[in-house]
Amino acid sequence: MHIFGAQILMMKRYFLEFAYNGSRFHGFQRQPQQMSVQQKIEEALSTVLRQEIQIVGCGRTDTGVHALQYFAHFDAQGELPQRIPFRLNSLLGADFAVYRLLAVEAEAHARYDACSRAYVYQLSLRPDPFRQETAFHFPRAQMLDPQKMQAAAALLLDYEAFFPFCKTNSDVKHYGCQLSRSEWDFSDPYLWRYEVQSNRFLRGMIRLIVGACLNVGLGKLSLAELKAAMDQQKALKRAYSVPPQGLFLKDIQYPYIQEDLPSL
Repeated sequence: MHIFGAQILMMKRYFLEFAYNGSRFHGFQRQPQQMSVQQKIEEALSTVLRQEIQIVGCGRTDTGVHALQYFAHFDAQGELPQRIPFRLNSLLGADFAVYRLLAVEAEAHARYDACSRAYVYQLSLRPDPFRQETAFHFPRAQMLDPQKMQAAAALLLDYEAFFPFCKTNSDVKHYGCQLSRSEWDFSDPYLWRYEVQSNRFLRGMIRLIVGACLNVGLGKLSLAELKAAMDQQKALKRAYSVPPQGLFLKDIQYPYIQEDLPSL
């Protein structure tokens, strides 16, 4: 708290819900001499609230990765002005959409309190000038076997450790993840989608999983080889990380936040 004359201004914690197109940003986390999502949001909040604001995000998306839903928490002093989401949207531009500002308990944490997260990866089966930033065009799509790809995705649900799908040089302390969904949606003949949900994810995990599914679908990696790597928790011989532009973070869940909670 701070004292101005006889007035005491209390620090309060808030969650900000927003979405972003990550194409023009060097990931979520602040980077020296590179524009990040975190820097853009912090600058806009500091301008609107007229105080220096620092945010803590629900995860670290890589360069070029998008978020259909994202939560970040921050602390601010005193009473906040009205219509903050509207004001932020006017400052942030077309790459962002701010949806809600929510008051939360002082101990609430955007990263550590998230009990579930989901990602979707979009694979374009034909060139599409309108999806260059939001899908990966795979030129050998006609050679893929969807049944094998689905089997590879389903196989991962039998495991709780994912060393084969962790980016090298990661500082992760353990490889445990509790997947509750891992499946492909082939209903659109031109845009296939891989969807995965878990309590947590490793660095680069989804892009490596999608790459493994593609290699299985091409016959470059057998299901038996994939199973052996998972059983033994060893690196895949043909590891392939797909490009970032097809990846979206979404559906972050907290035990104390409901979809129908109104914005401040």
